[in-house]
Amino acid sequence: MNALTFRGVENVAFETVPDPTLEEPRDAIVRVEVAGLCGSDLHPYFGREVGIERGTVLGHEFVGEVVELGAEATRRLDDAGPGSGFGVGARVVAPFTSNCGTCAHCRAGLTARCQRGQLFGWREGGRGLHGGQAEYVRVPFADATLVPVPEQVEDPGLAILAGDILSTALFAVELAAVADDDVVAVVGCGPVGLLAIRAALAAGARAVVAVDTVESRLAAAERFGALPARAPSGGVDPGEALAMVLERTGGVGADAAIEAAGTPRATRSAAALLRAGGRLAAVAVHSEPNPGLSPAEMYDRNLTYAAGRCPARRLIPNALRFAAMNDALVLSLISHRLPLSSGPEAYRNFGARAPGWLKVLLAP
Repeated sequence: MNALTFRGVENVAFETVPDPTLEEPRDAIVRVEVAGLCGSDLHPYFGREVGIERGTVLGHEFVGEVVELGAEATRRLDDAGPGSGFGVGARVVAPFTSNCGTCAHCRAGLTARCQRGQLFGWREGGRGLHGGQAEYVRVPFADATLVPVPEQVEDPGLAILAGDILSTALFAVELAAVADDDVVAVVGCGPVGLLAIRAALAAGARAVVAVDTVESRLAAAERFGALPARAPSGGVDPGEALAMVLERTGGVGADAAIEAAGTPRATRSAAALLRAGGRLAAVAVHSEPNPGLSPAEMYDRNLTYAAGRCPARRLIPNALRFAAMNDALVLSLISHRLPLSSGPEAYRNFGARAPGWLKVLLAP
């Protein structure tokens, strides 16, 4: 089959690799309809995360059709909705990690930390999973991992976004405990940040102030319902965002902040916008050793700091419903739909933040 593989830092190849096969009784083989290119894919691409084996098939976002099932991969319909069958021929979306559905973490809803789960598109030391930027992908624990795509979600782009970045945005709002009448700050207006704006408003936020350094992203944030505030190009001063927040809170500060940029500077900017007792949710992947906010600072202001990988499998059913209700806005995030063979070029442009490159779909 054709696939995009990791060949080293800033080196992605489009090449032929062996087709995946069933290895365990709960496996499925999915023929990929569309795969996504995510900001998280850039961490190994640029060497910010190390250890991935050369030759690993990349990608953790995919939608497709089940073409083969292991003998024990039977489907529970507890959250898929009436009539959402699961079998060969089913159209499905996967979260970015597999999950068994039975361990303590899965039962608690923390599916991204399944004791037997693995991240798609990461192999190290001869172990791990190949990813979905390919014609086919093997899915372990298919009965617990895969989610049927409802018929009303016709565009695969909606399902792709529900499987990762929209679920992450919903998780950010959950972590930040956004409630009715809250004023919320969102720092970082990439796709996750933009969807978090919409999710915060849906959760009852009175206002969302969106912070970024890129004008096009701020324009998108305004379309998603936020008040855009340009951050300075250097330092950690949140600039005009703080004035906006103070004006709308009587000089107190934001109730909650969502950090969706993944840098210490973004963490400090988000914290600077919060009131005493405010809540900061960090859902971007961080690769630096220090978070940019000390325990003493959190103690002195009674801040709550919550972070972690999104349990996407738990949130996908709700994300699919949210996507269907906001389809035009959600689909506006997709800037490019390309053949899989254009993957190496897509990585270069997406990684360089070339103008107009926001969310990329790749079709085998």
